[in-house]
Amino acid sequence: MKTALSFGAAVGLAVLVPGLACAQQPAANPLDVIPEKMPFNTPYGPPIGLKQAQTAIQAAVDEAMKRGWAMNVAVIDSGGNLVAFERMDNAQLASISIAEHKARTAVRYRRPTRAFEDAVQKSGYTYILSLDDVIASRGGIPLIENGKIIGAIGCSGGAGSQDEATCTVGAHTINK
Repeated sequence: MKTALSFGAAVGLAVLVPGLACAQQPAANPLDVIPEKMPFNTPYGPPIGLKQAQTAIQAAVDEAMKRGWAMNVAVIDSGGNLVAFERMDNAQLASISIAEHKARTAVRYRRPTRAFEDAVQKSGYTYILSLDDVIASRGGIPLIENGKIIGAIGCSGGAGSQDEATCTVGAHTINK
């Protein structure tokens, strides 16, 4: 009985005195966690050339055609400037600017636009929507060559998952 009482007192003390318990408590706000390394810190490189941009677009268009999806595909350079664009027959008109916006967001923030979608949809970080020139919809992917961002590809016209699948194929022509 004495052992059980002593154990109970020790457990109670560990709960009441911070730092006494072995397990570390998670941060109350996940945004308060300070990462050791800077996330999404891929450096910018020279701008993508037209030939590479067209190769990425053609791979994305071929994938979309294979699946029967009508897409708009944009490639922008490391400075956020449009290099190449293709609108497939019957692709949604509103998606022209959305494809460019996805690519521009991916290059400016050095991450796939899915990261913004996940932040809003899965984590409830709605403050993301107040950042300049963000689109929280998947389908924008940075293009990385030799460890540096040379541009980004953006696809729009279908569901977000279709846009992302199409862009992934185009991005793989460079991101190997």
